Amino acid sequence: MEKENKHYGTIDGLRTIAAFGIVIMHIRANTNYIISGYLYNKVIPSFTNFVFLFMVISAFGMYSGYYEKFLNNKIVLSDFYKKRFKKVLPFFSILVILDVLLFPSVESFYEGFCDLTLMFGFLPKFLSVIGVGWFLGLIFIFYISFPFFVFLLETKKRAWIVFALSLIYNYISYNFFDLGRNNILYSACFFIAGGLIYLYRQKILNYNKNLIFFITVIIIIAYYVFDENVYICLSIACMLLICAILKQGGILENKITKFFSSISLEIYLSHMLIFRVIEKLKLNIILGNGWVQFLLTLTMVICGTTIFSYIVKRIIDYMFKTLEKLKI
Repeated sequence: MEKENKHYGTIDGLRTIAAFGIVIMHIRANTNYIISGYLYNKVIPSFTNFVFLFMVISAFGMYSGYYEKFLNNKIVLSDFYKKRFKKVLPFFSILVILDVLLFPSVESFYEGFCDLTLMFGFLPKFLSVIGVGWFLGLIFIFYISFPFFVFLLETKKRAWIVFALSLIYNYISYNFFDLGRNNILYSACFFIAGGLIYLYRQKILNYNKNLIFFITVIIIIAYYVFDENVYICLSIACMLLICAILKQGGILENKITKFFSSISLEIYLSHMLIFRVIEKLKLNIILGNGWVQFLLTLTMVICGTTIFSYIVKRIIDYMFKTLEKLKI
């Protein structure tokens, strides 16, 4: 019998690509470099949709770790939720406090308070304090609702019915209620898709690798032809995850991707704060406004964010271990 917590190393590679892709997209969106070309003006902006890949991967990981435990009543809810808070709150709290201190205002204080509760995903608007944190707010709603998601996917038949309903909800929430990806009902189809892939993980191993890869490439091409269709985004995220399950080893599975995957959430949450510091120091314009400066800014942000994320995470881990030893 397969272990519940089986690690798929190639998924580390997907997390790394998604995290860096979003960093690249945000650098482009928050600068005024004069750069032309399809890559800069079409491909890089599309990296914003890597968040959908994060959703599918996050759901798959949650189901891998907790699906069977919830079904078999082998999980203590208080322990489950404590672990969720412990995983994200300490690092995120540091970012929120730094953001409020760097850009103080009454509004930022209010938003900072909401951020620190991790309940801000229930609010009807984006928060400017750690603006990229909307994703964490959405993910935390998924954590809170996870026992219900397990119920919805208890059987494959029910899972497919729920998935179909979630696609309808996605369409209605966007076209009628004007909701976006930060809303749990809009994004539920991505979390359910990750669960479906988990349910079929054994069958997926028997799929033809070359055929799956070919289909994935075709869907990616279709994405650029049909201009960011959300259902194509869903298909790409699912196909990339299926490819990762099928293809163990290779360039996506190594010590480098494992390292960056371990701090991918921290990189996602903190990269804009690092960019703002670089911007304040005017290091983002020292070499003009072309490709050289863009690549230099990107390198500084990635290096700074990686160092910051690694050091802060190590400090937090050390503090938790110390508290456990002292039994506090």
